[in-house]
Amino acid sequence: MSLVADLAALSLYTRLIHSDWSISPRKRWAATAIRKESGWLTGAPSRVGDTVLFLNYLTAGSYTTLAGFDFPIGLPESYGQKTRLGSFCNALDAFGSGRWSAFYEVANTANEISIFRPFYPQRSTSEARQVHLIEAHGCGSIDGLRRQCEQPTAARRAACPLFWTLGGNQVGKAAISGWKEIISPARRLGAKLWPFDGSLERLANIGELVLAETYPAEAYGHVGIRFATGESKRRQNDRAKVAVGISRWADSNKVIMTPTLVSLIEDGFGPRADGEDAFDAVLGLCGMIEVIDGRRPEGPMHKGNWEGWILGQSE
Repeated sequence: MSLVADLAALSLYTRLIHSDWSISPRKRWAATAIRKESGWLTGAPSRVGDTVLFLNYLTAGSYTTLAGFDFPIGLPESYGQKTRLGSFCNALDAFGSGRWSAFYEVANTANEISIFRPFYPQRSTSEARQVHLIEAHGCGSIDGLRRQCEQPTAARRAACPLFWTLGGNQVGKAAISGWKEIISPARRLGAKLWPFDGSLERLANIGELVLAETYPAEAYGHVGIRFATGESKRRQNDRAKVAVGISRWADSNKVIMTPTLVSLIEDGFGPRADGEDAFDAVLGLCGMIEVIDGRRPEGPMHKGNWEGWILGQSE
């Protein structure tokens, strides 16, 4: 299909929602963009709040919605094959019940780790080591528990492996929360899962709600902003420094930001600790707009049934 036809299909998405997720409900923020004739109308982010109400929001209205979440959506191929469940989508349907009833229960000790209880450790202890995961899952190294999109490249460091749940960069507990509270319930309501159910082009034609994995930190570069050495998204003043870059990107790409959102961006998203979460909700949304407007490929469409990919990330 030609590029023009691809863009025509992607234009079927009329609402984009991006959520910066966390195991802590107070740190879950979401931002929304609505397609208008003049461009994308984007408002200030808000706390997600009750997840049942948020699911209702995702499915409300006559929109074709693409919703992005910054937690892993997929499993390492090596682990997935051992489950004999056939695919990540099949596994989602099985996890939490029957022989998989303990899947979402994070192991307390190394001897509790198994294919049926893969996450570890529940809490920080002096005994907890990544080697316990490596040995329990039969991997030669911790890279064996990373998906391809989590492996290190020349442009980025390796991501924390899904099943390791210790430290500030761990993502396992957020994935548990996201899969149980959002992904699985949404799929039961008919939502489709990118890229497992197909390309964005295909899914735009067959479903009203499409869910995808995102990574806001990578979206910074897609939008054209960066933090200098010594700067951090955790500091309000540093977030305020990139406001000009965000505004320039919006003006260049027909993204209309409400006055409230403009003020929030210029203010560096406020002094509170969760300012970084609201910031990432908005920047992740900007990254999604880059993909849907055709300036950024959605990502390599791997044929595997297990690992998935991060929207807009190149190999």
